[in-house]
Order: sequence, then C-alpha cells, then structure tokens
Amino acid sequence: MSLVNYATREITCKIVYYGPGRSGKTTNLHYIYGQVPGDRKGQMVSLATQTDRTLFFDFLPIDLGSISGFSTKFQLYTVPGQVYYATTRKLVLQGADGVVFVADSQARQLAENIESFQDLHANLAENEVDVRQVPLVIQYNKQDLPRDMVMSVDELDDQLNFRGVPSFAADALHGPGVFETLRAISEQVLRRLSAGGR
Repeated sequence: MSLVNYATREITCKIVYYGPGRSGKTTNLHYIYGQVPGDRKGQMVSLATQTDRTLFFDFLPIDLGSISGFSTKFQLYTVPGQVYYATTRKLVLQGADGVVFVADSQARQLAENIESFQDLHANLAENEVDVRQVPLVIQYNKQDLPRDMVMSVDELDDQLNFRGVPSFAADALHGPGVFETLRAISEQVLRRLSAGGR
C-alpha cells in the first residue's frame, strides 16, 4: 500500500519483482540501477549467497519527480525464487502496490514459471489482496537466447497471461524490455493511486 507523507509531500510506492529462481529479477534491478542517474536513486541493497542470487530481497528506491505537488518514489524489491523461501516471498510481497512477474522464456522452465505464478496468486490471496485488481505486468526474460531454446511471447501469454495484462519480451542483462516493463507497472500503480485505489 502506498505511503503518503503529507508533511514532506512525498508518496512512496512498492513494486515487487516476482518469479522463479534465476529468471532475471535481480538482473532487472541491476540494469535499472546502472542506468538511473545518481540523483534519482538511492543505494541498492542486495543480499546474496554463493548458491543463490537473492536470499531475501533487493531494494532500490527511485525518485520519479513530482506528481500533483508530491515527490514520488518507487521502492523496487525482488523476492527469492527458490521454493524453500516461501515465507520470505510472502513477507516481501506484503504491502506491494504493483507486481512484475519475471518469467524465464526458456521452454524447459515453463513448469517453474507456472508454479511460481500460482504461488504469486496464492500469496496475494493470503495477504488479502484481490489478485484481479493488483497492478500486474509480465516480463518474458531471456528472449535473447537462441530461438530453439525459448518460447515466443504469444506462446508464453497463452500459458500465463490469463488476465490479459501488459507483457513484454526482455533481455534484462542488456536492457531491452527492462524500462518498458518498469514504465508499464509504474503507470498502472500511479493510475490506481490517483483513482483512490488501495
């Protein structure tokens, strides 16, 4: 849920990048962090181990300037994709204003994508969030891999995008699709906020 501080005239929104392990959630945040000017971002916090890229979350506050006289900040988080971090994923998801589901486009990862997407919906429901109303964007990452290894966006949409939300092909390592995804989820969150949604 967005935090509105009337004293400082600041709105803070939380976006969570969700998806299976090693799908590219942390890579998205690293790319964004590397491209955003220094005066528009805070410090990035990344907790990692030798075996897992993100043990708990990445946190990257981005200042998007002023909207209706309020400065607007987005806090970007990632959840650990590994199944044994289910409790942590649920905790990081609490209070999210929007979600980016990062799917691994490799055909061999389809079952993991579906399982993670179902897990997202279960965790939103447990957090008493209407899964049909939460701002959501799907990113199909690793589309830069050879064609015989990856599923097309249309094929992936058929398997995952039953709500018909915006979806983007991406290569988070090199940037294509990263900011398009961030822009789409940010616009959804801000539209919902301006309409008085929670």
